[in-house]
Amino acid sequence: MGGFSAPALESLREALRGPVVAPGDTGYDEARSIYNAMIDRRPAAIAGCVDVADVRAVLSFARDTGTGPAVRGGGHSGPGLCLVDDGLTLDLSPMRWAHVDPGTRTARVGGGTQLGDLDHATHAFGLATPAGIMSTTGVGGLTLGGGHGYLTRAYGLTIDNLLSADVVLADGTFVTASEDEHPDLFWALRGGGGNFGVVTSFTLRLHPVDAVGVAITVWPVDRTREVLQWYREFLPAAPEELYGFFLLLTVPPGPPFPEPIHGRKMCGVVWCYTGDLADDRLEKVLTVVNAPGPPAFHFTTPMPYPALQTMFDQLIPKGLQWYWRGDFFDAISDDAVAVHEKYGQNLPTALSTMHLYPVDGATRRTGADDTAWAYRDAVWSGVVAGIDPDPANAGLVRQWCVDYWSDLHPHSMGGGYINFLGEQESADRVRGTYRGHYDRLAEVKRAYDPGNFFRANQNIPPAAP
Repeated sequence: MGGFSAPALESLREALRGPVVAPGDTGYDEARSIYNAMIDRRPAAIAGCVDVADVRAVLSFARDTGTGPAVRGGGHSGPGLCLVDDGLTLDLSPMRWAHVDPGTRTARVGGGTQLGDLDHATHAFGLATPAGIMSTTGVGGLTLGGGHGYLTRAYGLTIDNLLSADVVLADGTFVTASEDEHPDLFWALRGGGGNFGVVTSFTLRLHPVDAVGVAITVWPVDRTREVLQWYREFLPAAPEELYGFFLLLTVPPGPPFPEPIHGRKMCGVVWCYTGDLADDRLEKVLTVVNAPGPPAFHFTTPMPYPALQTMFDQLIPKGLQWYWRGDFFDAISDDAVAVHEKYGQNLPTALSTMHLYPVDGATRRTGADDTAWAYRDAVWSGVVAGIDPDPANAGLVRQWCVDYWSDLHPHSMGGGYINFLGEQESADRVRGTYRGHYDRLAEVKRAYDPGNFFRANQNIPPAAP
């Protein structure tokens, strides 16, 4: 095993305000742990950065030692791209803060901020921005990949609400990217992943969001065909203030689910309604859930938006075995329905699942070429996730995910959400995710990172000179 010399590590520690942890140090195993416990990598050093000066110092150290750094924000990378064996992780988690300006309806957040931090800060002013479905997800990785969540049909992708980003480039230069400054870099950051630099802060547009209507509807898994055939027609035609992602699940043992359905395989929809909640409006909108047949369980309640964002936190906490793969869909064909029906009946573990997240509605109001996100014509961003707490089941959930995705992929649009790409994805797969934007991204990469210094990601090599 390689690593850095003791004098080199000491020089890095002296240069930073944040902590530097290396193999053999107290806390090393905790420092290298990330959300997905299937990832078991041992970096040569993990350097915590508390400010931009720390980031620049770590990048200088990486250049001097010939090390391409990995960057960790929230640590939710499914394939573990924030860790490299014997490499250097630049850890932004100390940069975890959110400042809200209610007058301009904007928030500025640090590169290590989690969605829960952002939601807590914005909710005090009755504001929010579209971003994910779990409070522990990092704002940085989610945003750089595009970002979708419960508010997407109403307010677009996270990148549609990104106003500017502070970035430290491979050579240590600090720049602010926006529509007016470094617009080519700003275009690439909105969906191009971590290929272009270390983003130390994001400025985001906010929208009026306070209490939202939440509903959970589930049907027995043998009704998957009827439910999906109804859902594929209903949801795209529904008002933009109604969001609902379809899922396959094993009902967890606990509220709000009644005991008779605990442990049963189901299909269902998790709803979020940002419209007027007066006069039981949500219940009236969702009377249609009886159309594919009476559900086994249907639950509605008003809820503060941050509470909705934490709904899955305890069910799928840090430390589980994960394997996922995703694709975009503009339709759910009968053949695709048959695939979902087959694999839903054979969920391999209690936590394994499949989600279809809507990415239509307000997303369409941003031009197809205005950001690096290349699938403005998609209706759903799908992900198959094999999940279990037991490492002995890692192979089981991985194989189920690969088989499911392989059978479903021919019915997709060909590319997937960059944050749902798995480990060891091919260069063609990454290229397919960006469609006609790939060559432009490669040109921006050449301009800002010609040596491919930032390559611990779903990599876009720089275009040839």
